Amino acid sequence: MNYILFDGPSRNNLLPFTYTRPVADIRVGILTIREKWETYLDTTTTTVTEDYLSEKFPMVEMEENIMINASYLPNLELVEMVKDLKDNQAIFKDEDVLAFHAKEGEENIDFESFEAIEFNGDCIRIEHTWDIFSKNGEAIQEDFNLITKDRKSQPIPETTVAFHSENIFIEPGAKLPLCSLNATNGPIYIGRDSEIMEGSMIRGPFALCDHATVKMAAKIYGPTTIGPSSKVGGEINNSVIFGNSNKGHDGYLGNSVLGEWCNLGADTNNSNLKNNYAEVRLWDYQTEGFARTGLQFCGLMMGDHSKCGINTMFNTGTVVGVSANIFGSGFPRNFVPSFSWGGSGGFTTYLTKKAFEVAEVVMGRRGMDFSDADKAILEHVFEETKKYRRQ
Repeated sequence: MNYILFDGPSRNNLLPFTYTRPVADIRVGILTIREKWETYLDTTTTTVTEDYLSEKFPMVEMEENIMINASYLPNLELVEMVKDLKDNQAIFKDEDVLAFHAKEGEENIDFESFEAIEFNGDCIRIEHTWDIFSKNGEAIQEDFNLITKDRKSQPIPETTVAFHSENIFIEPGAKLPLCSLNATNGPIYIGRDSEIMEGSMIRGPFALCDHATVKMAAKIYGPTTIGPSSKVGGEINNSVIFGNSNKGHDGYLGNSVLGEWCNLGADTNNSNLKNNYAEVRLWDYQTEGFARTGLQFCGLMMGDHSKCGINTMFNTGTVVGVSANIFGSGFPRNFVPSFSWGGSGGFTTYLTKKAFEVAEVVMGRRGMDFSDADKAILEHVFEETKKYRRQ
């Protein structure tokens, strides 16, 4: 059977992260949503997403296809139902279409004609940006159970202090001398060829993905995920970093999500709690206003390729778009549009030519090409977000 993950209505709620990727490629827990489904299904998947993303994330359609709403994270019960889908059947969770069987070339799907199967079990859904960090603990535990089942961890070094070592899994090639791992409140997963430098203190739930680095004397509170090839230091609490991003120095990051290819300058800090302890509101791209989160703690949402200079201060509930460059004293406003250049004193447009030069250098340092498909995506984002920038 051919499995295809589709964005669904959650796509717009997950901006700015879905400006540059399908919903399926959001990382929450240890794995991306796509990687979770592929591990459970033991096969590859493709994607139905926005047209401008389809060159980089193409769809492969076959005669028989199972379409899966990518905002739902898989578990054993749900996966078995998806595998059992037959022609003209669809799985619903309340009013949401969770998965359905589709024939090649079908464009107009009439769910009224489908046999509706209700999924009454529990599963994690990533519907808003803040779900990425607020549901990260559950997702880490589920991924930990999935990818460590019937496997044996590498030994914990004698110089490492470990609490509840049965909840710690270390992949081959990981280095972690003279650090502290406390898995009392949740599992700790240490990916292949990753490194936790001396003096670092980690509390689970925590995931350090392949080739990622925790620098000396870092303090990390779970639930936190550090994506592949990212580098972090300082203090981090309940945050998710997708991959290839750096928070390499002292400073605080809490209740936050960073996309790929981001960089936080030394001593960057974010607030995650309002002075009056009120509910945090975040910029909503659909309503073009600030929406309720229902959260008292909510920090920084930063899209791909965005960066900030040393000593940058982000207010509670700040949303930064794609490819923004922030610097200077004072607090920038709590919505920074994509391709903005500046800070609290105001912003100008960060032209794509300059942004692309930086992206090419940054990605080249990690041995990756800034492809024509990447350029086309960012050019589309530049045009789509033009209305938010003050000229």
